[in-house]
Amino acid sequence: MDNLSPAAISRFLRAYPPFDLFDRVHLNQLAEQVVIEHRPAGETIFSQGEKPGGQIYVVGEGAVDLYRNEAGERELVDRCDEGEIFGLRALLAEDAYALTAIVAEAAQLLAVPATIFRAAAETSPKVLLYITANFASGWQWRKAASAKSTSFLEREQPTGHSYQLLEVQSIDSSKSPVVCSLQQTIQEAAIIMTGSQVGSIIIVDDRRHPMGILTDKDLRIKVATGRESITAPVSAIMSSPVHTVHPSITVADVQMEMVKHRISHLCLTEDGTSTTPVVGVFTEHDLLILQGNNPAVFMREIKRAKRVAELPPILVRVENLLKQYLHQEVAISYVASIITEINDTLLRQLIRLAEKHLADTGWNRPEAAFCWLGLGSEGRKERLLRTDQDNALIFEDGPVSVYQETKEYYLQLAGMVNESLHTCGFAYCPGEMMAGNRKWCLSLKEWKQRFTSWILEPNPQSVLHCTVFFDYRLLQGMEPLLRQLTGHINDLLADQEIFFIHLAKSTMENPPPLTFFRDIMVERSGEYKNQFDIKKRAMTPMIDTARVLALHNRMAGVSSTTQRFREMIERDPGNGDLYREAIEAYEMLMRFRSLQGLKNGDSGRYFDPAELSKMERILLRNIFRPIQELQSLLKTRFRLAFF
Repeated sequence: MDNLSPAAISRFLRAYPPFDLFDRVHLNQLAEQVVIEHRPAGETIFSQGEKPGGQIYVVGEGAVDLYRNEAGERELVDRCDEGEIFGLRALLAEDAYALTAIVAEAAQLLAVPATIFRAAAETSPKVLLYITANFASGWQWRKAASAKSTSFLEREQPTGHSYQLLEVQSIDSSKSPVVCSLQQTIQEAAIIMTGSQVGSIIIVDDRRHPMGILTDKDLRIKVATGRESITAPVSAIMSSPVHTVHPSITVADVQMEMVKHRISHLCLTEDGTSTTPVVGVFTEHDLLILQGNNPAVFMREIKRAKRVAELPPILVRVENLLKQYLHQEVAISYVASIITEINDTLLRQLIRLAEKHLADTGWNRPEAAFCWLGLGSEGRKERLLRTDQDNALIFEDGPVSVYQETKEYYLQLAGMVNESLHTCGFAYCPGEMMAGNRKWCLSLKEWKQRFTSWILEPNPQSVLHCTVFFDYRLLQGMEPLLRQLTGHINDLLADQEIFFIHLAKSTMENPPPLTFFRDIMVERSGEYKNQFDIKKRAMTPMIDTARVLALHNRMAGVSSTTQRFREMIERDPGNGDLYREAIEAYEMLMRFRSLQGLKNGDSGRYFDPAELSKMERILLRNIFRPIQELQSLLKTRFRLAFF
């Protein structure tokens, strides 16, 4: 970071989240206000308990360690390296710093005014979602108008839905509590606890009102030491009175109650008092499990992984979180944003691990920069399950003399990343549309030539490639490379009606998913005979239609299917109702496919309609309704009847 002009600062910040989500106006305004600070190793930037000073920090160079001080002991919580942000949570929560920041390696820091960052976060949905995913654990955004703090996700989101963070989710009180009576002995209580495999038991009266609690700790301290006989009544060693709470208590309030009263168990009763029956118990262990099922935790664990083998178990937990979101009917746009953030974090970590391995094994990194593209559903931010890979790599143009050496390095890198993704459960692409394939690991000049051929000389094969490669998104690397390619593509698309006719015609290859008798159309032969292909028959026609409309209307940077339809509502208000219906239908299809995939342990693409309930079949048929209308729209718009 030798050049510290606002333009250079803007370029630096844009390479890291959440600044890569800012629009240029906000980022440039922010960059003009950034102050560069040089801090020596060992210097304390701020201390736990201090009031924030009005800025957040981004590490430009060096490293900063974050510590928590408890009972006079200092515990290392995290290390922030280049591009990482710290000091944000306290400012957003308008609270004291929860950690102490100490320079680990002589650092160059970018001090960013919190007021500008907050203003951008309030107005940008993408920045909001990033903060949601990354700072969901441990802070709350306070509203001045509200006496009670509310979680960030309770704020109104762009889709009009209200979402819940972990902190405000009601805890699960569905498990039956383990209880015993006052008259039972300590030994009898211990036998019940052992048989139920629990660490505590509630002592109740005849009306199941809580009278006390007995824990493993009580047994160790009061019985195993010989202080009490196992034949004594439980009342001799139970803790009383029991701390009771209402079943609808939130996780945030659970944390507060446990900290405030220095307890590790809460008794849930019908009305939250000790004068109504027990309905459940919530423990510190339950809280830790819940906190582990959190996007921020997953992304942190992924970034800390030293080996690929550490990652698959994390992704299993991610799928459990996905299942929870889907069953709670959280808005699919939010779910997709969270899973996309996690998948992007995974991909970047795999690239870092591959780069390190290549360096350790003697490969010299070329001068040419690169960018890694996610394609297809990944490019559209719609991949919720671990489906097969679609990706590509662009490397910078350079002298002919180093072309082969550069390409071989990036082929090695891409091949390792493809293999690692496969290890993590993302199957190899059946069509080999992956960055490790020589055909899709190309220089910028070669990529421009490919797209030129596809657009100016359209044929069935090139149109097939377009359905995958036109849904691209930068996941890692040098953004200017992609901007150059995008500019080239947009220039080519001008006045290319023949290309759009070919692209529109390709959307008609998948007829509406209902037969003449309104039965769901199934495969007639092959491995999936009598199965319904939800991807090919229902989702692909909508994806293809949205893509054609987006390209024809030059929607730069709009990649997801629902975003494309939303944009069309503004550009083509006469068909606004159809686009709104399409958005709702597509989001329901994403949810339905994901639930099928989680249920069957596969991609969710194929299922037997006969196994669905009558209501599910009716719901699906209603979801399919916009498909035929969208195809009719394309037929009219591109006069396909004449071709």
